[in-house]
Amino acid sequence: MVRIVGLAGSLRADSYSQQALQAVAQRVTALGAEMEVIDLRSLTLPFCDGGDDYADYPDVQRLKQAVRAADGIILVTPEYHGSVSGVLKNALDLMGFEEFTDKVTGFISVLGGQSNSNALNDLRTITRWVHAFAIPEQVAIGQAWKAFESDGTLKDAALAKRLDDFAHSLVTHTQKLRAPQAIAQAVA
Repeated sequence: MVRIVGLAGSLRADSYSQQALQAVAQRVTALGAEMEVIDLRSLTLPFCDGGDDYADYPDVQRLKQAVRAADGIILVTPEYHGSVSGVLKNALDLMGFEEFTDKVTGFISVLGGQSNSNALNDLRTITRWVHAFAIPEQVAIGQAWKAFESDGTLKDAALAKRLDDFAHSLVTHTQKLRAPQAIAQAVA
């Protein structure tokens, strides 16, 4: 069984990014993967200062351990000013190669206006830099205020299908990448 961790870069109480992450988390779990959602709203994280010592912030270590233990990662961001939210970027900046190398990653962006790929492309660049693998599927949810029911379920069947395909791709690619590593560990 593969282990997937998800992060959403929004602090709003009624966050569409969090709703999108929950929707895809349900799909990942239905495919047989273990899923953990790390709620950045519940963590006390400092601004990244480029150093390694965050002893006064135990949530930094908790975040790093959760991502390090995962086989795959889902990153969801609201698109602010054409890019990744500062909340998600800061969380990513607190981590590095140890957490991301050889991990399968997938990206979802949430926008108030029309969907585009700006934040998604930025996430691809960031994760490539720390040696992670990005799945080809990505989802941009434009006009997010129209996408969800009040209980967080999706209104649009086409969007639900895109999230199904995204979850399937993430789990399948993670399984494929982990299979040779599991064999090598068993033989060793």
